[in-house]
Order: sequence, then C-alpha cells, then structure tokens
Amino acid sequence: MSFGPRLPSAGAVVLLIAGIALLLLTEEESGGGRERQSLPSGERVEAEVTRVVDGDTAEMELEDAGEEDVRFIGVDTPESVAAGQPVECFGKKASRFTAGLIEGQRVVLRFGAERRDRYDRLLAYVYEGDRFVNAELVRLGYARTLEIAPNVDFAPKLARLQQAAANEGRGLWGAC
Repeated sequence: MSFGPRLPSAGAVVLLIAGIALLLLTEEESGGGRERQSLPSGERVEAEVTRVVDGDTAEMELEDAGEEDVRFIGVDTPESVAAGQPVECFGKKASRFTAGLIEGQRVVLRFGAERRDRYDRLLAYVYEGDRFVNAELVRLGYARTLEIAPNVDFAPKLARLQQAAANEGRGLWGAC
C-alpha cells in the first residue's frame, strides 16, 4: 500500500486541457475580453479625436464602432508618456503639435493590411481635411519613419520626407 502523492487521472487532465482551450477561444473571439463592435466595412472611417496620447497615438471615437486607441502607421515620434521611461528629446513638442493639429477634430482613418498592433491599438493613416497627418509629422521633423510590413503603403513617400527634414535640420533632426 502506497501513501505517496496521487497523480490526476488521464480523464481529469483531458478535462482541464479542454477547459483551458475553451477559455482561450472565448477570450480570443471577444477581443481579449474587451467588448468591441466590428469596424464598418470599407477602407475609410470617420472619427473624432477625443485625446492625443502622444505624438503618434490618439484616442478616437469612431463612427459606429466606439472608442479606440489609434496608432499612426509609418511614423514614430519620440516618447513622451512611456511608463518607466524618461521623456525623449522632442517628445513633448511632438505631442503638442499633434494635439494642436487634430485634438477635438474630425478626421478620416484609412487602414493598412494589418488593422491592429500587439497592444490592440487600431493602426491607421490619419487625415485631417486634406492634410495627411502621418506625413506632416515626418515632413516637419516631429517623427521618424517606422516601416512595419505589411503596412508599408506610404513608406517610400515617408522616407523621402524624412530625408528632406533631416537634410534641413527640421524638428528633432536639428534639436536631438
């Protein structure tokens, strides 16, 4: 007679694995536990910018889809609000510029091939009227380019704008 630790039966192990798989599938289908309506079909969505988080990210209220954190495709502004990190050179200026440009405004979002990043932020090209905000950030030296496939529709254009800004010492290129 043995009084050592008992191992679970094979049936108990199978039930445990099935339960975990069911939980994971349910969470994945519901968007990680967060309620989210599906985005309207089509390439363009109108939104109101409710708050600029930093130079390349904003909270927006999308028509028929609710509030979303939106990360601008193809650009990377210096950090101004990253937890546990110091504010980077030109970070606050980039945030203020973006806020002055779009906060409280209605914008149009165009999506690339990949709709979300690893932080579940919506990825978009942002337009305020006729102004292509992503390009404007690079052109004026508030952002560097950030090319992440498959969202590379405007990568050549943004690269040309970055080179011109760097050559002329605009924005962060002259300050950092």
